[in-house]
Amino acid sequence: MTLDAAGLVSFSFYLFAAITVASGLLVITARNPVHSVLWLILAFFSSAGLFVLLGAEFLAMLLVIVYVGAVAVLFLFVVMMLDIDFVRLREGFQQYLPFGLIIAGILVGELITLGGVWQAVGDVSANLADKAPDATEVDNTAALGQLIYTQYIFIFQTAGMVLLVAMIGAIVLTLRSRPGVKKQNIGRQNARRPDEAFRLVDVESGQGVDPSAFRQTGDRE
Repeated sequence: MTLDAAGLVSFSFYLFAAITVASGLLVITARNPVHSVLWLILAFFSSAGLFVLLGAEFLAMLLVIVYVGAVAVLFLFVVMMLDIDFVRLREGFQQYLPFGLIIAGILVGELITLGGVWQAVGDVSANLADKAPDATEVDNTAALGQLIYTQYIFIFQTAGMVLLVAMIGAIVLTLRSRPGVKKQNIGRQNARRPDEAFRLVDVESGQGVDPSAFRQTGDRE
């Protein structure tokens, strides 16, 4: 049996969609965090294939370069370098499983509601088509730039501010001051005079030397 162009596109779509859904489920059900990250990478690649089928090759390459090449690899490095207690991790998973099922049910309900509204109201797709540039005049990269920086510029800037606040919050929450750590004082080092760079100590025979006598002024606090 031979497939025409439309049949090949449909087959590719269902193939990539099935792999994406299956890998997404395996991300949250895999017991090994390293395996979860690897399934996440597969989900990103499959999603990139769906973007290519939709004609959005820029988003596909962005997904592969940014999320697979940077974010997912960073996740993989962090997970592999951390000393994870898998027994405690499984206990936490079982503890929060009911709450996670509730959140998953809410998300599924929202998706079903959104799909029903999309099918019932025909103006939604028409409104999106009105704001999108003509696909025959510009490519998808230029169309995406026009939409982000014209129609949705304020939403785009707001999303950037939300991510900035989240980054600052993560830094503040993880910042810890450790007592007893010597810190370098660049200002005191630059202000040190040549006569303070060394110190002559007269050591008597048979006695030890105090290490603080050799401490250079302004090196560390």
